[in-house]
Amino acid sequence: MTNPLSAPWDTPFGLPPFAQISDDDFEPAFAQALTNARTELQAIATNPDAPTFANTIDALALMGEGMEKALSPFYLMAGVDANPKREALMRDFSPKLAAWGSEVMMNRDLFQRVETLWEARDSLDLTDEQQRVLFLQRRGFLRAGAQLEGADYDRLKEIKNRLAVIGTAFTQNLLADEREWFMEIGADDLGGLPDFVISSAKAAAEEKGVEGYVITLSRSLIVPFLQYSGRRDLREKAYEAWTARGANGGETDNRAIALETLQLRRERAQLLGHDTFADFKLVTEMAKTPENVRDLLMQVWEPAKAQAELDAERLEAMMHEDGVNGRLEPWDWRYYSEKRRAVEHDLDEAALKPYLQLDNMIDAAFDCAQRLFGLSFAPLDVPLHNPDARAWEVTRDGAHIAVFIGDYFARSGKRSGAWCSALRSQQKLKGDIRPHVINVCNFAKGDPALLSYDDARTLFHEFGHALHQMLSDVTYESISGTSVPRDFVELPSQLYEHWLEVPEVLQKHATHHKTGEAMPDDMLEKMLNAATYDQGFATVEYVASALVDLEYHSGPVPDDIMARQREILDGLGMPHAIRMRHATPHFAHVFAGDGYSSAYYSYMWSEVMDADAFEAFEEAGGAFDPEMAARLEEHILSAGGSKEADVLYTAFRGKMPGVEALLKGRGLDKVA
Repeated sequence: MTNPLSAPWDTPFGLPPFAQISDDDFEPAFAQALTNARTELQAIATNPDAPTFANTIDALALMGEGMEKALSPFYLMAGVDANPKREALMRDFSPKLAAWGSEVMMNRDLFQRVETLWEARDSLDLTDEQQRVLFLQRRGFLRAGAQLEGADYDRLKEIKNRLAVIGTAFTQNLLADEREWFMEIGADDLGGLPDFVISSAKAAAEEKGVEGYVITLSRSLIVPFLQYSGRRDLREKAYEAWTARGANGGETDNRAIALETLQLRRERAQLLGHDTFADFKLVTEMAKTPENVRDLLMQVWEPAKAQAELDAERLEAMMHEDGVNGRLEPWDWRYYSEKRRAVEHDLDEAALKPYLQLDNMIDAAFDCAQRLFGLSFAPLDVPLHNPDARAWEVTRDGAHIAVFIGDYFARSGKRSGAWCSALRSQQKLKGDIRPHVINVCNFAKGDPALLSYDDARTLFHEFGHALHQMLSDVTYESISGTSVPRDFVELPSQLYEHWLEVPEVLQKHATHHKTGEAMPDDMLEKMLNAATYDQGFATVEYVASALVDLEYHSGPVPDDIMARQREILDGLGMPHAIRMRHATPHFAHVFAGDGYSSAYYSYMWSEVMDADAFEAFEEAGGAFDPEMAARLEEHILSAGGSKEADVLYTAFRGKMPGVEALLKGRGLDKVA
């Protein structure tokens, strides 16, 4: 039978034929695609004709279509519905893909063709976009080690292969710990839990095949449990399990993997002429140097820490008033913070959630996109990778723009967190190729599904990434959509979160799931006023993680990685009752791959811009000012990586911002 991953896709919009794909199709499709790609690569590298942009750069961009067809659906399905077969395939594919990447980017004949074009670039009559693609292609070869020779060349290939293997192992170990741990609780253990937590715990128990109620390590379940459970012993047990992911000993322990990763990254950087991996990594980012990153983070750390310490004193006093002696512990913070929020802001998250239905928040995100960019969203009835997933066709003035897919619910076998990816990216080199974009979240399932305000922000955040993909308008896939520096990629996503705070958006879409009534004005006002509540805690746990990541990669490789983590946090004066958001053994952003390594700071670097960018709307005609929306699309959302990030932002705003807007947005600008 014909392999559906290798055959032409006669499907709506060219979507993967999910209904026809089996796990047995992936390996042969990948093997054939890799063989074909190697043939294409050889033809390009050994072409007897003199190098031209068309026969070298364009040819590289057009190479390997079969690889994308085989791997795009595979990595989606492996990430959201892992099973032993898919995990084994990931372990098999990772070193092969790393080796393939080296074959391409360390190919000396190919690099020489690119170098010839670079040296002749002023005489080639290239467009601005072609000039940019040539620059990035050449830089990619240099950073991949194409100029290395002999033992150094061979060693760098070995390092890349090994990093791919252990990055996959890190991910799978973390998923195993998240999947296997759960805490059964009985009816007597439900004290203080709102109905939405109880129903989510019951649904989790049903999925695990046990009676009663279950708390899992899904953030959408464990966080509200920590906020509301009056059982301090159970909060401690759940919290410690949550923070121990990847550090439980045995086959799924990630500590040795993390240390080896640091060692290999350092060696890689030094082979390429850099002192540290952070020096190597940050050259291509907006920040440029570890010193610039550290300066930004410390400007935020000090006021955030001061606020957190003030908050800790108040929460500990509340705990003592409850008759609980001793120090405020990490499993106490969310519980007493929720009580404090209820008192100081007269706001109870349990009362908010009935107004934040998942379907309504999706509609809100779509409505904002329609008002800002003229986009329309129509549901599609097409086979997808999981019954929970759903799809929409995105159009503008009747013209097809994209297919958007949402996969919103937590389930066993699904990687934790939330992310956006493209099954197919926008480009024009192969014709007018429109993107297929997916948002993946891990919300608790319910009937209906109700979100916390943080959940709703996550939904808007990921949809901001989706807009960056959907509105892309470039010729080359390599600079399409989110193919931008890591500390710029979070700008569209974090900026889009601001529209959730616009009162008229919530007045329209935040309606009670039973009565259909809009959120009362006083509740809406309290919710928005409380938007910066507990930002000392949130900022400290994030910045601590970013600083640990930076210090790991900008200093000597430690002998004991966990001792080094403690040393860094002690040096910062980390508050006792707060832990870093991602401890090393489950810091997937940094150790599951190179994406955010040395660059977890990126969210905050982008936040400096997103706070400033939303001020631009407020200074103009308001949140939906059409001129600012057009500028945002032209200079950022449609532009991809066609220019340097600071050039794109300056074209939009007129200048680069300082940290002041960020501190104001987090409510940390007046901390003593």
